Amino acid sequence: MNDILSRVKKVHFVGIGGSGMCPIAEILIHRGFEVSGSDNAESDTLQRIKSYGIPVYMGQRAENVQGKELVVYSAAIKADNPELVAAKELSIPCVERSVMLGMVTSRYPKSICVSGTHGKTTTTGLITSILIDAGTDPSAVIGGKLPSIGTNGRAGSSDKIVVESCEYVDTFLQLHPYLAVILNIDSDHLDYFKNLENIIQSFRQFAKQTSSVLVVNGDDSNTMKAIDGLTHAKIITFGKGEACSYRAVNISDTKEARENFDVMKDGKILCNVTLSIPGKHNIYNALAAFAVCDFMGISTEQLTKSLHAFTGVHRRFEMLGKYEGITIADDFAHHPTELTATLTAAMQMGFHEVWTIFQPHTYSRTALLLDDFAKALTIPDHAIVSEILAVRETNTYNVYAEDLVKKVPGAVYRKTFPEIADYVMEHVKPGDLILTMGGGNIYQCANLIVDRYKARAK
Repeated sequence: MNDILSRVKKVHFVGIGGSGMCPIAEILIHRGFEVSGSDNAESDTLQRIKSYGIPVYMGQRAENVQGKELVVYSAAIKADNPELVAAKELSIPCVERSVMLGMVTSRYPKSICVSGTHGKTTTTGLITSILIDAGTDPSAVIGGKLPSIGTNGRAGSSDKIVVESCEYVDTFLQLHPYLAVILNIDSDHLDYFKNLENIIQSFRQFAKQTSSVLVVNGDDSNTMKAIDGLTHAKIITFGKGEACSYRAVNISDTKEARENFDVMKDGKILCNVTLSIPGKHNIYNALAAFAVCDFMGISTEQLTKSLHAFTGVHRRFEMLGKYEGITIADDFAHHPTELTATLTAAMQMGFHEVWTIFQPHTYSRTALLLDDFAKALTIPDHAIVSEILAVRETNTYNVYAEDLVKKVPGAVYRKTFPEIADYVMEHVKPGDLILTMGGGNIYQCANLIVDRYKARAK
């Protein structure tokens, strides 16, 4: 199956408008493949696909796969989908999106795959931005929209591709990187992995599949455990510890939103960096990107300039606007470690009070990490919790949003987004920050609040 792209020309994507599907289709069209696709709803990504002249069928029907040589489907597509059924009847090979990503990535000699429990999207965005700024014209597949390019992927003409590499259900084991980044390893996706040891073993396998270079967090004990004893690839470490190859030193202790630090490489200070994205956790993301791009030959001057110019990725502490003196922002954080990092940053940004609206994401994560979530939600001045977003699960854990609220002093529960908007807009004051957080559709609540303020201004 690995060399199937060498034998086919006509590739059809079932669910082509998906954020994970769109960049792959884009890369294939730029590499001379005849691409088609289908989807059930219009979207920005679908419009982008259509702009390349790719035929897109609205609705999924058996006849859509006639004459195709390969069918790609996203994980959300069910086995009884009419296009998948028809493809199998016609003996057309079918591959899941992560398998296809592995095939596409393998065609780039310099594949840079960014993994880790936290920070993948930001770091993938940083590396992509630096390489674009430096004129190297990389391809990219990112888990969130990069404002500078207006999308979450691009088809470049060079031998480089930057890929966000997700560990959930071992998806990243479809990849065989030239260079792999491991940002950190934490307990997550326990519905699949069951325990931390299994997660570490998966990352170890990912590291083993990397051919040339491992860029890893030297301060993270789980990461170091995952690579312990590996000698097949060059290992480059980043962090604050003295043993790291790339270190952040002289870190500014000011309470400003921008992080400032010196980058030290092998004991020698190279440059000073000022980030435009808030939070101490982003020092690690920036160091990882610095180490990767320095290894790829990007100048220190360009690195410093690009790191400062980077303003973030969609849904990563994304500022949505300021209305009546109240700032509204949205963040993808859906794990206690991510909440803690982002909320700590928010509390240091000089707002009068911080109002956090949190949407728990999956019953398993909420149940298994309940006390950690509660601890994180004590950081802001106010916490509002919405219904748990089920995603792919049923509530076999017997856990409810109210269970979390009871563990956070002063927290309140509101079931719907309109009820949450009513509550927060009634209590918030000028100088405050409203920050929606979660991996689901909580951004819709942020947008609702923004729309209400805009309507009041008319």
